[in-house]
Amino acid sequence: MSYSMTGYGQSAIQQSGYKIQFEVKSVNHRYCEVVLRMPREWNGFEEGLRRLVQQHMRRGRIDVYITRESESQGNAMTLNRAAAESYIRAARELEQAYGIDGRLGAAEILSLPDVMIPAAAPLEPSDSTDWEQVLQQGLGLALAEIVAMRGSEGTYLARDCRLRLENLQAAHQELVRLAPLVVEDYRTKLRQRLAELQDGSFALDEQRLGMEVALFADRCSIDEELARLGSHFVQCSELLGSTEPKGRKLDFLIQEMNREVNTIGSKANHLALGGHVVEMKAELEKMREQAANLE
Repeated sequence: MSYSMTGYGQSAIQQSGYKIQFEVKSVNHRYCEVVLRMPREWNGFEEGLRRLVQQHMRRGRIDVYITRESESQGNAMTLNRAAAESYIRAARELEQAYGIDGRLGAAEILSLPDVMIPAAAPLEPSDSTDWEQVLQQGLGLALAEIVAMRGSEGTYLARDCRLRLENLQAAHQELVRLAPLVVEDYRTKLRQRLAELQDGSFALDEQRLGMEVALFADRCSIDEELARLGSHFVQCSELLGSTEPKGRKLDFLIQEMNREVNTIGSKANHLALGGHVVEMKAELEKMREQAANLE
């Protein structure tokens, strides 16, 4: 199965008079980067929670938010001083740089995003709850949701990549068919051109003509590039059908296929063949965009 690197999942559980909320977001990233934000009393559980995330997802930047709210407190809010101070500093910088009035009133600051956040009620000293197990359970529920979402989108991306691959294979077959005609067309055009220039003052040297055509055939031969493309197509098809993370390998294969197509375009001086090269480059670009989102 294929997985996208973007997704979202959430869950909430009640335990010991608290409501614990879990929110997991993921976006594209070259590696697997896990960022955890939770009440400081639970910082000792961070490594275990990080390993749990990495068991479910191999690539992407994954942001995990865990908040705690006492059921007796309801929707109590608290001031996020770091966010408020960053807004104030930004306003002062604008005032210094552009002469804009940078004064912010208390009401304006409190209305800005993330300045007021849900209060994290302190844990009761006598609470004997195994909070690590509770956090693992709640995070596991959120991870199951985001993995399902990533799997659904990844299946669509892989299906689209496979469609692009089929289009590339069809164009490749046309290139294989046209490749021998390139030399024949050149021979015919060269003979016609020489016939047009023939005024009876020189004899057409068939041997020289044959040498010129042979040199052209050697310069414009695309047999090796076509063979390598065929091999890349097989590898790409196998990769898309595998269950392993495939984004980075697929990106590498697309680069290699693009290199071969560019070489074919530069070597083969033929109108019909050039049209298929342009078509293949367009399909590879679309395929690259989709592969960039795969885990």
